[in-house]
Amino acid sequence: MGAHEIRIRLGGISRQRAYQITSRADFPGPVAGLEQGKVWLVEDVETWISVHRPQQAKSPQ
Repeated sequence: MGAHEIRIRLGGISRQRAYQITSRADFPGPVAGLEQGKVWLVEDVETWISVHRPQQAKSPQ
């Protein structure tokens, strides 16, 4: 999941806000840094959302 997908997943937040969130010490570290930017594991981001933004967590299926 790239920064754009994180922005969408968090409700369409701004690029600046996404950078602030992904730079937090409690946000999972990226698994790779590509020329187009950093990427994170979807599972790590979803876990972070479920803890820090429970209102935006996906419902179990």
